[in-house]
Amino acid sequence: MGDQKYDLAERTARFGEAVIRYALTLPRNAVSSPLISQLVKSATSIGSNYCEADEAGSRKEFKYRISVCCRESRETKYWFRMNAAVTPAKVGEARALWKEADELNRIFAAILRNTTDRDS
Repeated sequence: MGDQKYDLAERTARFGEAVIRYALTLPRNAVSSPLISQLVKSATSIGSNYCEADEAGSRKEFKYRISVCCRESRETKYWFRMNAAVTPAKVGEARALWKEADELNRIFAAILRNTTDRDS
């Protein structure tokens, strides 16, 4: 990935796009449809909230948006788990995306900790 690995705006956008592509491959039924929708919403929200954080007008707003990124990335991991329960055949494809959601969660948690530590 090169330098793009450190460009969180690009990285989160690419992650959202990858989740959308993955979601389009999942079979839809009464149980899976709402789970797929939740997965796509939380995964794409990570990037949109990071863009908001990047343009924050205050430190308080920045911290809030980063905390949302942290929560959304954690929630995305949860929805991957629920989707895997409904579509076990797709677990292998979801694994790399789950790992990226986990890595993003760790990055945003570290940013949040670092920001909170500076405020103390």
